[in-house]
Amino acid sequence: MTRKPVLIPLLSTLLFAAAATAQTPPPAAASPQPPPEPAAAATPPVPLLWKASKGETSVYLLGSFHLLRPDDYPLAPSVDAAFEDASRLMFEMAPEEMNSPTLALKMGQAGMRTDGTTLDSELPPETAAALKAWLADNAQRVQSIGLTPQAVQMFEPWFVALTITLIEMTGHGLDPALGLDTHLEQRARQAGKATVGLETGEEQIAFLDGMHRPEQLQFLREALESSGEAGAQELDKLHGAWRAGDERTLWNEMAVRMRMEYPALYQRINVGRNDAWLPEIEALFGQDGNTLVTVGALHLLGEDGVVHKLRERGYTVERVP
Repeated sequence: MTRKPVLIPLLSTLLFAAAATAQTPPPAAASPQPPPEPAAAATPPVPLLWKASKGETSVYLLGSFHLLRPDDYPLAPSVDAAFEDASRLMFEMAPEEMNSPTLALKMGQAGMRTDGTTLDSELPPETAAALKAWLADNAQRVQSIGLTPQAVQMFEPWFVALTITLIEMTGHGLDPALGLDTHLEQRARQAGKATVGLETGEEQIAFLDGMHRPEQLQFLREALESSGEAGAQELDKLHGAWRAGDERTLWNEMAVRMRMEYPALYQRINVGRNDAWLPEIEALFGQDGNTLVTVGALHLLGEDGVVHKLRERGYTVERVP
């Protein structure tokens, strides 16, 4: 019986740059394609949406899932209302960089081994065997993003683990082109609204490339263990919690065990980024007009989240029903 993955849920739903590369081969970047037209859902997802206020200025905080399905649209009326009320939109990364064909190249370059060794040379035998089996079972999907089993040996464990995770997610019907960030960015462009980013693609890539070796090897092992039906069930649970606006389940499943078992990584990839974003978000209250901030859902949840930190600083922050 495989143990429940700890790193997969957090890393696969936090990192915006990772979703951008989900369908792009690392060696050669393709021009971004428009997403397919979403199909109407019977019931819109319950949004993880908060409104922070100070004086007459408001900042909406919306928790995203970076890969979604067609039936996750349309969005709830409260999200549409926040979009209409906002003069500008803020994302983890500026859309012009997110849509740049060089982003996938940068991630691929960061993930390449530079010491002349192969990936298998540092893997435990059971992990190497599991990787070989996964590559054989998923040969067509791996080839579709421009990789071969031989090319995989040229990359670091974190990059291969992320590639496996994203292939599994897209194979389970989740599409980065339908992610909430992408959807809102396109709406903003059509509406002529300004868009800005909280951090750069290089910074997001550095969070992954800076993982310690034991963390990278654990990430790869968990990616392999959570592939297939077991991983799909866990993914459905997280996606269902996001659709239900269930912040408690998302917090417990995506953060609590991660914080206990990988405190250094959790601090770097979640808490550190939240703290770095706070001054950027607070500066929005000094600008004319309201802002809609859309970031990975976990960044808004729990005692380490942006919502709690803004309340501690004296802002009025209320969940939008």
